[in-house]
Amino acid sequence: MSYTAAIVFRDGNTRFVEVKENELLMDASLRQGVNLPVDCREGVCATCRGLCESGEVELDYVDEEALSEKEIKAGHILACQTRLKSSGSFYFDVDSTLCSVSSECFTGTVTVFKQVSDAAALIEIKLDGEGSRLRYLPGQYARIRIPDTDQWRAYSFANHSAAEGYVRFLIRLLPNGVMSDYLRYRCRVGDEITFEAPMGSFYLREVERPLLMVAGGTGLSAFLGMLEDLAARGDCTQTVRLCYGVTQDMDLSELDRLDSFKTQLADFDYEVIVMKPSEYWQGKQGVVCDLFDKDYLQQPFDAYLCGPPPMIDATQTWLEVNQLPEYKLYFEKFVSS
Repeated sequence: MSYTAAIVFRDGNTRFVEVKENELLMDASLRQGVNLPVDCREGVCATCRGLCESGEVELDYVDEEALSEKEIKAGHILACQTRLKSSGSFYFDVDSTLCSVSSECFTGTVTVFKQVSDAAALIEIKLDGEGSRLRYLPGQYARIRIPDTDQWRAYSFANHSAAEGYVRFLIRLLPNGVMSDYLRYRCRVGDEITFEAPMGSFYLREVERPLLMVAGGTGLSAFLGMLEDLAARGDCTQTVRLCYGVTQDMDLSELDRLDSFKTQLADFDYEVIVMKPSEYWQGKQGVVCDLFDKDYLQQPFDAYLCGPPPMIDATQTWLEVNQLPEYKLYFEKFVSS
């Protein structure tokens, strides 16, 4: 028996390693070329300290000077003393380059391209043979090289895994963006695409509390992957609420897909809001914070935010000034380019 450990570094680079039953996480990582920081290997120095963000582990000896009981309960681990009891994800506060880990490139061909709203396009890429190596956590992103240029742009995966041989991205269309112009004028089915992945520290952790997901524009892409993952696993019993805001109603996309998650998940619902609606819009008008249900948030919860910086900042401010119980906050800011 073996388990899969996702090793996430401070700079967002991620590697997946296979850990044999009863094998130490440190040994498995070193065996597969991921040189995690290490010194004493006896659970004393805390050089190999990390954080288990999902999965079940068992620790061998840990000196109280290395990790306190409170830290262990919060999920902190020492890689030299950690044995996996399930697959999981682990964060290490060190850059990947210091651990002999560099980004990996993948190639594929465009199989689907369609404009799904005035402001967004959906692109699907069938992976070439080596694509079977691609693994990522739902919510993470790839850096795509725009064909016939030396420019790279980052986009969140809009599906939860590459297991079926393809990846999908929901991409914002800007008036004069390098990727936007490629999609509008040159993109064709059969185009070859190169990208680096997986990257990013914004990803779905273990779901143990109700979730608040806040999407702005094509920040929705990351949540499509997260929701698809929850549906595929079929074991999510927590309440999940998505608040989705756009500038204009013509910017809304993937609503049918969001509707499908209502039947795939035990307790999921979403609302949308438009900042500058047309005369035909009959839904809610305002900013995404106007959708927040204070009654729903009167319980410990985890909040995931993905979208433009002003939306992220406004949401953080709203959460700080309102009298709310304990919550954890994870976010990814989208910058137009």
